[in-house]
Amino acid sequence: MYKAISVVLLPIIMIVSSFSIFTVQETELALMLRFKKIVGDDFGPGLHFKSPIHNVLTFEKRIQTLDAPPEQFLTVEKKNLIVDSFIKWRIVDIVTYYKAVSGNQQRAKDRLGEIIADGLRSEFGKRTIKEVVSGDRIKIMGIITKEANTNVPKLLGIEIIDVRIKRIDLPPEVSNSVYRRMEAERERVAKKWRSQGEADAVRIKANADRERIEVYSKAERDSEKIRGEGEAISADTYAKAYNQNQEFYTLYRSLNAYKTAFSSRNDMLIITPDSDFFNYFKDLNGKKSFYPISTTGPVIEQKVVVEDKSIPFSPKAPVEILNKELELD
Repeated sequence: MYKAISVVLLPIIMIVSSFSIFTVQETELALMLRFKKIVGDDFGPGLHFKSPIHNVLTFEKRIQTLDAPPEQFLTVEKKNLIVDSFIKWRIVDIVTYYKAVSGNQQRAKDRLGEIIADGLRSEFGKRTIKEVVSGDRIKIMGIITKEANTNVPKLLGIEIIDVRIKRIDLPPEVSNSVYRRMEAERERVAKKWRSQGEADAVRIKANADRERIEVYSKAERDSEKIRGEGEAISADTYAKAYNQNQEFYTLYRSLNAYKTAFSSRNDMLIITPDSDFFNYFKDLNGKKSFYPISTTGPVIEQKVVVEDKSIPFSPKAPVEILNKELELD
């Protein structure tokens, strides 16, 4: 009989026990209710007991994130800005939190988003676009966090850990006009730098041309000087050669003239027979009287002194020297 009773009571006891035991995790806050009235809220992590008529609710104890939807705010310049922000928060008073939002997390997020949006609207309305975007952005987030924490814990049992602005955009119609102004400004700066670059290029080119002219003039001056010195040395050399043996010098210069004049078999020179150009074809001494040059007649030996050396000289000599110089066949 006792065995039968134990078989019947054991399942009942297990069922009752399952309704009388609850566990609280380290990351949770627990709230005990009896007919929707709060009867306990101080539960640490671990195993706890309750009566079957009690109900236990658990809530997240860790820091949570609320990603607020983008909203439009007016600046002091009456310009609309689209602000995207997020909020870091956590529950610090479970009783106040439950009474304020009935334990509904979405309702808590909506209330929290409205409070932060009001703070952003107030702060943005005191500042210009430039101040909001650059200078006072961090300051705005600090002010909103501080002011929210003076009221939100009492109203919702929530602590605001941080408020961060992710992005600030202009409305599309305003963005287009701003982009056009920015483009015009960049174009103006580009034209300024381009003009300055062109001016620098002209100046550099002018300096280079001036330096080129100076270098060229100096080179011309030096070349004229060197040419003059060379011509002076050449004239002095010719004068010394002429003074050593005037007759041979005249002959040598005549041969050079013949060589230059008759450099090709097709050359033609129209000149009077008694011209001075053919003096040495007329007479060995370059005289006007005609003296035929014979290669078969008797040889009249003469001597011409060149640089203190005696060499044989005859009427054939001009012809032989001319043939050698002109390299005739």
